[in-house]
Amino acid sequence: MRLLLFLCAAGCSTIQTVRLQEENVEVGAGMRPLAGIQASASSFYLLFIPIPGDVSLDRVVNRMLIVAAKSMGADKVVGLHMHVDSCQPSACLWTFLGVKTAEASGIAVQIASPPPDPGANDGPEAPPRK
Repeated sequence: MRLLLFLCAAGCSTIQTVRLQEENVEVGAGMRPLAGIQASASSFYLLFIPIPGDVSLDRVVNRMLIVAAKSMGADKVVGLHMHVDSCQPSACLWTFLGVKTAEASGIAVQIASPPPDPGANDGPEAPPRK
């Protein structure tokens, strides 16, 4: 029974965020940094079978990191970095009994609204002649 409880708790996922000061982080023109985000998921392997499974970049990027960024009010994620600790089971035997992890990190940003056009309220009529 204890082994079953251990195997059920063997996989985990985490999201870590840190608020960023706009004046201290450069993300590009027209963007305002909100937070640095890191997502990770891990799974225990027993006889090449993932328990509980689903350790993939799709999960950590699309279902964890981007969802966290959108919930903070971000429009985009910039500086995306991804990593999976894995290898082909035929090449190494770590998946016989081991742990597989996937990680992704990036900066959640808001797109800054462009400055107003000074001539936007002039209307469609032609400018007066001099």
